[in-house]
Amino acid sequence: MGKRKFYVVWVGRDPGIYEDWDDCLEQVKGFPGAKYKAFDSQMAATVAFRGDPADEAAVIRAIADRNAGRQADGTSQLSLVDIPEINPDAIAVDGACAGNPGRMEYRGVDVKSGIELFRVGPLDDGTNNVAEYLALVHALAYLYKKGDSATPVYSDSRTARSWLKNKGCRTKLLRTPRNGKIFELLARADVWVQTHRITNPVLRWDTDAWGEIPADFGRK
Repeated sequence: MGKRKFYVVWVGRDPGIYEDWDDCLEQVKGFPGAKYKAFDSQMAATVAFRGDPADEAAVIRAIADRNAGRQADGTSQLSLVDIPEINPDAIAVDGACAGNPGRMEYRGVDVKSGIELFRVGPLDDGTNNVAEYLALVHALAYLYKKGDSATPVYSDSRTARSWLKNKGCRTKLLRTPRNGKIFELLARADVWVQTHRITNPVLRWDTDAWGEIPADFGRK
């Protein structure tokens, strides 16, 4: 079996980090000016996706920080030993939006390791609620694709969990010339939740008791 690879797509149909070459190829094949690269570790791919893929020093520093107990974005890694109520074998999701509407992004993070599993955005003219709903559905679809029906997903958004329960978003966001991609993602997310049986537990992240969710963007 060959060494596992992680594929970063900076410019493509859906920029992000992919674990499967065919998924990466789907994003870049025939896409004008596509930019992508393979990495030997998820940490290296995550750091490269956030910055310059040629900055090997940044990758080395990030790995050293990770070993010292810090995440790639510079925030402190959650101490799971101190909070036994948290299930470490889970995915945490969160969204961020600069303005309402504004530039929106979301991501999913492995709770135990702090490693980023996926990230989408920034996308123009979105909202925080939309970002958190898309993050939650993305995590569930991610686990479904891996054949994992048991790993929990943490979300600190009551609105996102409510939309999921009701099998569709209830956003009042208005369509603009710049947010067509967001509405495309919302349509896909709604179809997914309406056509799939969700077995993974969707859990509330208790921010008051546990602090910020591991997927938080740290921009408050």
